[in-house]
This record gives sequence, structure tokens and C-alpha cells, in this order.
Amino acid sequence: MQAMREEKRYTYSDYCAWDDDERWELIDGIPYAMSPAPSRRHQRILLELAGQIREYLKDKTCELYIAPFDVRLSADGYDDTVVQPDIIVVCDESKLDEKGCVGAPDLIIEVLSPSTSARDRVTKLNKYLQAGVREYWIVDPESKSVSTHILKDEEYVIRAYLGADAVVVHILDNCEVNLPDVFRE
Repeated sequence: MQAMREEKRYTYSDYCAWDDDERWELIDGIPYAMSPAPSRRHQRILLELAGQIREYLKDKTCELYIAPFDVRLSADGYDDTVVQPDIIVVCDESKLDEKGCVGAPDLIIEVLSPSTSARDRVTKLNKYLQAGVREYWIVDPESKSVSTHILKDEEYVIRAYLGADAVVVHILDNCEVNLPDVFRE
């Protein structure tokens, strides 16, 4: 993702006026162009993750969404951060409107791409922590690993999983994601 090289800070209102043919994220008022369509491998991993969690969520109140889906993390008077994570789970229906999620989802999953890796590992991780996202996963297709960040006492507790493991979804009782299926070639 490339940041616009401007000093001006933007808000969600500005974001809504931009060309629908281009995808953007807005972090602390700075726009970042989204990369072209993700790779086949990225999509396969995303769909398997979403499929396993979706299967668990049948007949439950939490809802799952996949990108593109706007998440307005700083949905206050300034409203200057809008991200489009690969996968989100929202358990509080009052956070959903017709345009997306207003506030912190319960779970965010980002599947790394070469062009977004640094932003997902640092900038977004810090924004998600600041916003109070209860669980954040970073999925690395190259190393076939997942790092989970579980919010505890206003900090993230980090755990790493390798491709042969099952990952516990902490916000969902008795839900696990089977990584061998996620990383199957």
C-alpha cells in the first residue's frame, strides 16, 4: 500500500467521496492505496480461514465479514481511521451499520502480502490495540504460521502457531482453526 504524499489529514467523510473504483484505507487521516487483487494463494488461505470460522458461527450471534468491508476504528467526532481487514468477526450487532463496522471488531485477521506486511505487523497492530480489538491474527503464507494477539490488561499477549497446529479462537468458545487445511497447497 502506498501512502499519498500530502500533508492534509482526511476523515471518513472524505473517504466516502473518493472514487469507488479504487480501494483505500485511512489510518490517522493518512490515505493508503490498497494493492491490486491479492494472489491466488492469499485468497485460498483467506477463504479457508473464513470458511472454518463461518461454519462454527452457524446459529450463533457473532457475524463474519471479509474484505472489502469498512471498519471505522475511530468512529468518534474525528473519524480518521478506516481499514479493510481480510476477515473480521463482530459479536455486538450495534457496531454494524449498512456501511460496515463502527468501532473495534472482536476479531481481525490479516493475511500478509508483500506490499502490506510491514503495515499489518506494526501500524495496524498498534491501531487495533489502541481501538480495543480483542483478538488480532497475522497469517503469514510464506512461513505457514499464525501469530495471535489476545488483548489482556490493555496489552496484546502474543502466541505463534505453525502450519501443523490448530489455533484457538479466544473470543469464540470451543472454536479452533485447523492450520493444515488453511495452508494446504
